[in-house]
Amino acid sequence: MSINQENSFKPSLSLVDATMIVAGSMIGSGIFIVSAEVARSMGSSGWMMAMWVLAGVVTLIAALSYGELSGMFPKAGGQYVYLREAYNPFIAFLFGWTQFGVIQTGTIAAVAMAFAKYVGYLAPELGEKNYLFEIGSFHVSVAQLVAMLSVILLTFINTKGVKNGKIIQTVFTFTKLFSLFGLIIFGLIIGAKAEIWNANWANAWELNSLSMADGQLVTTGLTTMAFFGAVAVSMKGTLFSSDAWNNVTFIAGEIKNPQKNIGRALFLGTFIVTIIYVAANFMYLAVLPFNEIAFAPSDRVGVAAAERIFGAGVGAATIAVMIIISTFGCNNGLILSGARIYYTMAKDGLFFKQAGELNKDDVPGFGLWIQCAWTCVLCLSGKYNDLLAMVIFGVLVFYVITILGIFILRKTRPDIPRSYKAFGYPVLPALYILVALSLAILLLIYEPNYAIPGLGIILLGIPLYFIAQRSKK
Repeated sequence: MSINQENSFKPSLSLVDATMIVAGSMIGSGIFIVSAEVARSMGSSGWMMAMWVLAGVVTLIAALSYGELSGMFPKAGGQYVYLREAYNPFIAFLFGWTQFGVIQTGTIAAVAMAFAKYVGYLAPELGEKNYLFEIGSFHVSVAQLVAMLSVILLTFINTKGVKNGKIIQTVFTFTKLFSLFGLIIFGLIIGAKAEIWNANWANAWELNSLSMADGQLVTTGLTTMAFFGAVAVSMKGTLFSSDAWNNVTFIAGEIKNPQKNIGRALFLGTFIVTIIYVAANFMYLAVLPFNEIAFAPSDRVGVAAAERIFGAGVGAATIAVMIIISTFGCNNGLILSGARIYYTMAKDGLFFKQAGELNKDDVPGFGLWIQCAWTCVLCLSGKYNDLLAMVIFGVLVFYVITILGIFILRKTRPDIPRSYKAFGYPVLPALYILVALSLAILLLIYEPNYAIPGLGIILLGIPLYFIAQRSKK
């Protein structure tokens, strides 16, 4: 028998569990790859580090701001609920639709493909080049099948209750945190070379873009407009690597003392990950010449660094195992939390009715499986890299709208108890809105191939909302 009362959610997640969901959902494969594109775009070590620090600071400000909203509305659905309460069901639906259409599912698909890619690195017969069948330009590789199977497995585990997902999340997140710390420490102790470090910081603040032509390095000075474009490209990667911290708000109904613990978990998780990301990039600059960071084969900066530290064979295998662990744990957190949005949407009559029911293990089983099905379609499409790029535009838009909601709720609903208030209000939340909105506009200007389809997916939610409203009536 299905149970569909919201109070059937069992508050079984501690502060540590919630923090592991924040950190574990953030750390995927980006930290091992993204630095190459940032290095090429910005052209110097100082500006490369500035992009990572800026992404960390922006993420921390947003996370601290969300603490106020989580204290006011500690309910399943998190950010969807915040938008509904600050604005109206229409804005909340656009967020929920975009989460289902591309943000949550597209991120899960992209992370699953990164998982499969490195499984294929260790076991080539499971790799991307081994096709199961081809029809014209469409093909399905063994790696795509591995990606889908990993999503199906994690979905099945999470349908059996939040306890199983909690165990996987905590074990895998602790493992990858210690692995990353280990890689950073070994890199700084064993792999670091003073001459490489000094050379990388000799012209730390020159603004150039780097490219290769006929095997030769080409350095191009950046004009003011080109600089803004380089920032947009760089921040697309660094912000995506730091994203998904808000997933913990979706499972508020299953967290002990959510009014306080969600805010604490948001801060602790984002702070830990920011420190690790900045430290990892310092390690790259101590181990690898800047050009080798920028032009690491297939952008695998982590692999290049590990090969310098441990030797070619051992280093590559070490990073492959770390990424497999990292992406598997990351997707567990994304899968666990995503279905709670669809649960709350269904309760509002804006999603499939079955998604608003809990199964015998007190989790939204139907929501988990429908999320799994669409994610597998995205894996099958082979367009996961494009989806990844589209994700960040939608993410920024809804972060801006949500944090603006703090200002609105302070005026319209001042009497709601606030167990935690946004740090640095109104200056820091306003600063975040300014920075994030600027980045979203830069993406529209300089990355239109990705940002415009991302905007299109959001706008597609408008007719869908009215269709859902008509169906509800």
